[in-house]
Amino acid sequence: MAGEQFMYYIFEVTAKKGHSIDEYAASWMEASAIIQRSPGARGTRLHRKIGDDRRALAIATWDSKVARDAASVMGGREVKAIIEAQAEIVTVELLGEFEAPDWEVLPDIEWSALLVEVPEANL
Repeated sequence: MAGEQFMYYIFEVTAKKGHSIDEYAASWMEASAIIQRSPGARGTRLHRKIGDDRRALAIATWDSKVARDAASVMGGREVKAIIEAQAEIVTVELLGEFEAPDWEVLPDIEWSALLVEVPEANL
């Protein structure tokens, strides 16, 4: 495997009829900021589904499954209250816990082509 040995906690969020992911996003960011204080937390991302303003994919990255399981993220009263308040507008389905990729194909990038010459400042 190339890269670090993170694990990914992936879930799908669906806004209920009459609501959108935009309504959920602020609360997601608030809860996520609290969760990211947990040891082993490595960030989380919310991906809007193309062509569907009611669905999003959330991907939380952790150092390991052990770190994720040891974190008291879901038991914290503050996070729990934020999540419960969103139950009226979204449903959340856990898709699973995934290991870092075993196989990865990335494009060949010629880094020298990306360099930009900066002219010297006229002093």
